[in-house]
Amino acid sequence: MGILYIVPTPVGNLEDITLRALRILREADVILAEDTRTTGVLLKHYDIHNHLLSHHKFNEHGTSAGIVERLKAGQTVALVSDAGTPGISDPGFFLVREAVGAGIDVQCLPGATAFVPALVASGLPDDRFCFEGFLPQKKGRQTRLLALADETRTMVFYESPHRLVKTLGQLAETLGADRPACVAREISKVHEECVRGTLEELVAHFSQTPPKGEIVIIVGGREEKSEKKKSYLNIKE
Repeated sequence: MGILYIVPTPVGNLEDITLRALRILREADVILAEDTRTTGVLLKHYDIHNHLLSHHKFNEHGTSAGIVERLKAGQTVALVSDAGTPGISDPGFFLVREAVGAGIDVQCLPGATAFVPALVASGLPDDRFCFEGFLPQKKGRQTRLLALADETRTMVFYESPHRLVKTLGQLAETLGADRPACVAREISKVHEECVRGTLEELVAHFSQTPPKGEIVIIVGGREEKSEKKKSYLNIKE
């Protein structure tokens, strides 16, 4: 049988890719890409010309069976998403589950993902944290927020720029306006930024300064002490 490689790709700077990842992409019989145009830019940059197939959340249930057959026939398959590690708020889980169920060797390479640098740079405790990804847009959103009200670990969320202020406001209402938080955007890109403050201050800041780019929200757990919150803030009145 072949091997299914899960290959992280840069979330910003194209240099944020490992030598092993580049080797696997060159050696693979086929590369599965969330968007072949986006992946094509990366491959062109590194002069890689392997065969690309489209594999995304709208077709993965239909294409995974054929990919598993390729793997059973001995092909090496590399799965990438547009940025970061496949399966983390990106397509990947379904194919991995199908491959594992078929007895195929699945190897995930270590590499880029947006929330790790955002969490570490936030200044909030990172020894224990929970990754929530994107909150439900409608049904179940309030239930999820209420379930996190007593969470003591640092919380990590993904969000789109146009929903950021609304989400920060809902977090402030549910968790407390004085909860320390950080909004990291454009990780590893030219305009990378980490804005730290209370949820209330972040709402005010981004209401005045509309954000652009990919967003990661880091929120302190319930047991954050007030004196630590005060020293943490970097938003100026």
